[in-house]
Amino acid sequence: MIDVKGLSKSFGNHLVLDNIDQHISPGEKVVVIGPSGSGKSTFLRCLNLLEQPTAGTITFDGVVITDPRVDIDAIRRQMGMVFQHFNLFPNMTIRRNITLAPVRTGLMKQEEADAEAAKLLERVGLTEKADSYPAQLSGGQKQRIAIAGVIAMEPRCIVLDEPTAMLDPIGRADVLRTIKTLNRERGVTVVLITHHMDEAAQADRLVVMAKGRIVADGAPKEVFQDVEGLKSVGLTVPDTTELLWELRREGLDVPLDALSDEECAQALKELLA
Repeated sequence: MIDVKGLSKSFGNHLVLDNIDQHISPGEKVVVIGPSGSGKSTFLRCLNLLEQPTAGTITFDGVVITDPRVDIDAIRRQMGMVFQHFNLFPNMTIRRNITLAPVRTGLMKQEEADAEAAKLLERVGLTEKADSYPAQLSGGQKQRIAIAGVIAMEPRCIVLDEPTAMLDPIGRADVLRTIKTLNRERGVTVVLITHHMDEAAQADRLVVMAKGRIVADGAPKEVFQDVEGLKSVGLTVPDTTELLWELRREGLDVPLDALSDEECAQALKELLA
């Protein structure tokens, strides 16, 4: 799906991305974490050339998109991007926000787009908001609408830059359910930045960035076992991992790969037994 080779990005004399190699498979859910300034947002913005790389190549579905001859707008229709600030048009209804891009790009006629918008609103649980305006929605609702707008373009991949950063717990849960459905039921590849470690734990694969480089890459259960390594670059770990790590420091024989509450509870039960 996406191949990144030798990707570097500088702003003046400041090197933000340093020779990154990465492969993202179709249908995969990849979560990128890292401290502030690690380059993770720049990395995501380079994937569809919202930021122009200084060096390296990016290939999407066999097409080298860093080639200046490539129609990047056509690529962006297949690789949708969602930001933490929603990017909705405040003077347009929710239905209009969703249908604008597919109609403008010729992907659909207005009637088709309206029908698709109705389906998407039902999918994200906001059918009754079709004629509302963004100012009338909560943060979580706005983000779900932003995701619906991207889905309307029928992308094969969706890239999300901290989509839950500004949301309350209920809004976060709603958005995460929407992303999970998109990934698991529709097979859309997901690349997501988050600073919530419980969200990171739900990834197929976890990529850790620090100082413009990838310092860890693997399944969450593997990556989160290196608690000291993650803490050394300014990151935390899921609460379950933190608890088990503290118990291990006290000399107790507990696993560090019990990420979910259920797995952690089972590990503690076995310890007490």
